[in-house]
Amino acid sequence: MPHQIKRGVSLYSFQEELFLGQMTIEDCFAFAASIGATGVEVLPEQNMPGFPHISDADVAWWKDTAAKHGVELTCYDMFLDTKVRKDRPMTDEEQVESILRDLRLCNRLGIRNMRILVFVRPDILEKCVPYAEELDVHMGVEVHAPWHMEHAWILRTVEVADRLGTGHLGLLPDMGIFNKHYPPVWRDRFIRQGARPEVADFIVQQHEEKIMAEYTIYEVAVKMQGNKAEIGMAEMLRHTPYSNPKRIKDYIPYFRHIQAKFYEVDENLVDPSIAYGEVIPALIEGGWNGYLSSEYEGNRWIQDVQAVDSREQVRRQHLMFERLLAQAEGAN
Repeated sequence: MPHQIKRGVSLYSFQEELFLGQMTIEDCFAFAASIGATGVEVLPEQNMPGFPHISDADVAWWKDTAAKHGVELTCYDMFLDTKVRKDRPMTDEEQVESILRDLRLCNRLGIRNMRILVFVRPDILEKCVPYAEELDVHMGVEVHAPWHMEHAWILRTVEVADRLGTGHLGLLPDMGIFNKHYPPVWRDRFIRQGARPEVADFIVQQHEEKIMAEYTIYEVAVKMQGNKAEIGMAEMLRHTPYSNPKRIKDYIPYFRHIQAKFYEVDENLVDPSIAYGEVIPALIEGGWNGYLSSEYEGNRWIQDVQAVDSREQVRRQHLMFERLLAQAEGAN
């Protein structure tokens, strides 16, 4: 049976061009359609002026413009500003009300998936489940490095979903958890900031050999009296421990959407850091169907030396996806 994995794009991928006024939201829709990416993930706080006060006319514009370009709105990325006040953090009731506000807008936009920030407490989400069920929105807690599928914090959400027997609470994996190789764009940026090439090579090599834990590589760099850039380069590994892609199959029932994080796809249409060649076969073997939503984050690592071309990077990732999906399907 052919796979049902679809290709989409997060508007987060175009943050550079959107911020600089080089692209509009409609340009993003048109570009997504041009590369066969039929889904668009949105960040209302970034993408919708006037948020959270979005009129019916604004909602209609988003729906109509997406339809005009033959794409659908796939996921709503929420934020929870628990420190919006200087005198105290949000109460539990205020957190629930903020999430409910997002659930309602998500529903108005016709979107059925909402990305939940990883720090949102499972007991808060439990209180939101009845609203999510009523509005038919799946709340997917973002599994973002350094968390992983089997992290105790993530499993708390799984336990809540199981106990409630709900299909409206689960997980939303960010592919940064499968960062198998040290991203070349990270390494190059730290060298430009003063990391000595020999120290940079040591960090990359140790990470590649998978003998030292990521945290140990950082500690060794500190003991080597590394400079600020070298310590920063090693510290990145503390925030991006590598997860085993084979375990993703066990958690497929809990997610509906995937954020396809990446920092670079090279001219040979290969991601030099994230193990998509292992992840995609695991998804197909597990029978997952949903969107792989491109999330390009390489801009911040190269913008000091070259113009950012997010469109070209996203285009390359989707060509890579097409190849990997065809290969994985053929293998099955």
